[in-house]
Amino acid sequence: MDMESSTPKRSRLTRLNTFMAESRVGKHFKLADRKTTFTTEVRAGTTTFLTMAYILAVNASILSDSGGTCSVSDCIPLCSDPTISAANCSAANHRLIIPDESCKFPPVNPGYSACVGRIRKDLIVATVASSLIGCVIMGTLANLPLALAPGMGSNAYFAYTLVGFHGSGHISYKGALAAVFTEGLIFLFISSIGLRTKLAKLIPKPVRISSSAGIGLFLAFIGLQNNQGIGLIAYSSSTLVSLGGCPTSSRAALAPVFTNGTLIPGAAMSGDILCLHHRMESPTLWLGVVGFVIIAYCLVKNIKGAMIYGIIFVTAVSWFRNTAVTTFPNTPAGDSAYEYFKRVVDIHKITDTAGALSFKSIKKGYFWEALITFLYVDILDTTGTLYSMAKFAGFTDENGDFEGQYFAFMSDASSIIVGSLLGTSPVTAFIESSTGIREGGRTGLTSVTVAAYFMLAFFFTPLLASIPPWAVGPPLILVGVMMMRAVVEIEWDDMREAIPAFVTMILMPLTYSIAYGLIAGIGTYVVLHLWDWGEGVFTKFGVLKGLKSNNDGFNGFNSEAAGGDATTKALEV
Repeated sequence: MDMESSTPKRSRLTRLNTFMAESRVGKHFKLADRKTTFTTEVRAGTTTFLTMAYILAVNASILSDSGGTCSVSDCIPLCSDPTISAANCSAANHRLIIPDESCKFPPVNPGYSACVGRIRKDLIVATVASSLIGCVIMGTLANLPLALAPGMGSNAYFAYTLVGFHGSGHISYKGALAAVFTEGLIFLFISSIGLRTKLAKLIPKPVRISSSAGIGLFLAFIGLQNNQGIGLIAYSSSTLVSLGGCPTSSRAALAPVFTNGTLIPGAAMSGDILCLHHRMESPTLWLGVVGFVIIAYCLVKNIKGAMIYGIIFVTAVSWFRNTAVTTFPNTPAGDSAYEYFKRVVDIHKITDTAGALSFKSIKKGYFWEALITFLYVDILDTTGTLYSMAKFAGFTDENGDFEGQYFAFMSDASSIIVGSLLGTSPVTAFIESSTGIREGGRTGLTSVTVAAYFMLAFFFTPLLASIPPWAVGPPLILVGVMMMRAVVEIEWDDMREAIPAFVTMILMPLTYSIAYGLIAGIGTYVVLHLWDWGEGVFTKFGVLKGLKSNNDGFNGFNSEAAGGDATTKALEV
């Protein structure tokens, strides 16, 4: 009976896939040429989106820490008596405290907090819009299964290094957006004239090969941590990293914020990364481990949609309140998140971050420092990610080229400009695209499917923003497993190839930057090949030929001398 019921379903899917392959859409995306089907592409896009959906909440949280466009003017006057609420305070009856710069820092002024709350919602929508546009461009023009969104790392640099916690940095939020916009224009120009492709090809072969494995390690490292993973790895003051897995109540935040040598009270950038006690007792850790086992078992049995099953299971369990693994704890923040979650559908209009660029700080050195930093990170980071994902999907040829690479480079460059106009940090090709590729995604239809989910996210942001980190961690770890297969192509017997490859792989996760890994790998490769290149230059100009000629004459003289000695000895005998 089951076989009879499944046969019509299978035949319906077959007819759908056949119809789509022969349609104009199927021919545009080359479904038949790339030996894939419509349903496979949709499944791959679903997997990619679920794996990267955390960016909706994480990117907005990071960038809103900068305070966005909020300022002291958003702070409201408070009573001198702290026991009296602002609503019951009046200038006629009580002495008012006029806000100054301190109102932006703990205890944060209620008015400023409300402004930051609005900024966070703006940034969720900005993240959705910029990601949607980038995915559509990548899918329809480049026809590649790569999704785009504001990049992790660049957003932290934007929020904490440039703008600073609640605007305590050297450049304003509006000025930082202007730097991103300008960098995007330069990046688009470099991509349009083909220079970016040539710059990418300058990356040595061992570095290109190992970057895929390095990104896999980077993903796994992210998936093992607290903020975006299961929380198995924690901070140690003596060894830097250590075994974690302790409950939230047993963690502490580190890294206070300093501005020009002055400590800003209560501002910490690190999150709860220090495990004080109760290691390996976190319920969310063990729920994440269950998700890991579900996905791993499905991969072993070659069950399609493995990543989806694990994410959905862990997320569904975490949505129940009053449990040890809930993503909505009984705290003010948890209550607020749960109230937002219960709305299910929410349409928010960007009010503050769109078009908030300001070029007033263009004469400052910090502006150009930010621009150059964003530019070289994008050239190395996004280009390396694109090549690694293309190689992971099997698109690259013997020269390292892949079909659609020109439009792929144009897609993320254009998305950077769009993102800056909406108010977010640089948009890049997401390494989580590898999860969709693993599910069989081979065309731009995967990316278009991700764009469709981002479109739905405009309406269902409360649900998607409630996917917990311990649901995202397991697929990231297992993607790292799959991306490690690139190491078999490294020539480990040749130390000039093996050392740069290893340096690239190990530094990507340990420096928390794909760009730094690439820089170190390229630098090591250049240093180890300097002698060979120098020898080639000397040979070309005949320097070594002369030395070789003199050396041959010297060897001939030695041979004659050796022959004379032999003759003398023979005569003596």
